[in-house]
Amino acid sequence: MTGGPEISAAFAPVLMHLDTVLQGLRTGRANPGLVEHIEVESYGTKMRIKELATVTVPDARTIHIQPWDKGHVPIIAKTIESSPLGVMPAVAGTVIRLSLPPLTEERRRELTRLVRKHLEEARVAIRNIREKQLKELKSRKDAKELSEDALERERKKLQEDVDAAITAIDNRGKEKEKELLAF
Repeated sequence: MTGGPEISAAFAPVLMHLDTVLQGLRTGRANPGLVEHIEVESYGTKMRIKELATVTVPDARTIHIQPWDKGHVPIIAKTIESSPLGVMPAVAGTVIRLSLPPLTEERRRELTRLVRKHLEEARVAIRNIREKQLKELKSRKDAKELSEDALERERKKLQEDVDAAITAIDNRGKEKEKELLAF
């Protein structure tokens, strides 16, 4: 989502997950990411909408979903209806049309709180990874694989990676909040 310092491979999955979650939060504009990751029961398994249909955005307030198998139309429509997206799908033949009304001030604030919750979950995940890696470093030192100086260098490098990941999380949060609060 944003540039900045290189993110350690250990923390990249957390940031990718955060990007996916934030993309799924509705802002003032239509975005395929709002519905692409919604899971639908199909062929006896759960599949994402993007695996079952073409998702397009013809204008700023409309999303069109055209399933490849017309039998999926009612299933996808029902799933979207019961999703937290809060939009009622309109079915026109083989196309599901979602018209996104403008967000109310209350809904924007609610979504901002949700963004902050997801950001904190990402920070906790980063800290958990850091703790796990610190334990590994200590066990390597105890096993005489690392000297005290090497341990301190590794610990310092790990903290720099954590700081870069936390900064990336904060930047993503600021961008999303700015997007949500823009009218």
